[in-house]
Amino acid sequence: MAAVAGVTVPADAPGPAGAPGSAGAAGPSGAAGPESAVPSVRVLIVDDDALVRAGLSMILGGLPDLTVVGEAADGSEVPAAVAAYAPDVVLMDIRMPRVDGLTATEALRAQPHPPEVLVLTTFDADEQVLRALRAGAAGFLLKDTPPAEIVHAVRRVAAGEATLSPTVTRKLIAHVTAATPVPVGPDPRRERALRLLSGLSERERQVAVALGRGQTNAEIAGELFMSVATVKAYVSRLLTRLNLNNRVQVALLVHDAGLA
Repeated sequence: MAAVAGVTVPADAPGPAGAPGSAGAAGPSGAAGPESAVPSVRVLIVDDDALVRAGLSMILGGLPDLTVVGEAADGSEVPAAVAAYAPDVVLMDIRMPRVDGLTATEALRAQPHPPEVLVLTTFDADEQVLRALRAGAAGFLLKDTPPAEIVHAVRRVAAGEATLSPTVTRKLIAHVTAATPVPVGPDPRRERALRLLSGLSERERQVAVALGRGQTNAEIAGELFMSVATVKAYVSRLLTRLNLNNRVQVALLVHDAGLA
């Protein structure tokens, strides 16, 4: 292992594009293998527990389409690690001693062309998870998630898909509803949500509200008499128009507006 700017990385991990050891370089045997021509998803693991980092590295590091380019033990190390190793996906722990994963996620997602973030947590309906999703995290993984599901989640996020199923979305929305107190006086979050949604067409608004109820694309298609492909197109359009990262953020926006 080698340490760069306080960040621990495998000695043979690919560096930034154009750097020695980048994708396409010789593999562990010293000769370029057949998989060297296959673009690999670059993963950064951020967790203060060395055993968790080691376990995730073992799960992800042996696959030809995934490469663990680095590890960090605290959110304060994330900017240097991302700048140095250009990951496609960051597995981000929430609770860390100096800079927590939420603060690190918010700062990271505010940057131009940031990597996708998968939040690691021991809780499945936590206010901190909701904050991470609002900040633009693509989803979350429980730390006891089976290895195959972790691999699948990383691949999905790298492909630009959110990792939260409609069932989990419904659970999160129910959690928000139960946990959010009724505001006294003006509610800036509600006003912002209503303003954003008011710019949508009627059909876009209907799809957004359906997402707020945690419905699947197939359920939305049946309710609104569309094809599933048309629903997918509407969801993509909503993300662009609302400047959001995934359907979960649309659902939270609809909830903030009081429409679901």
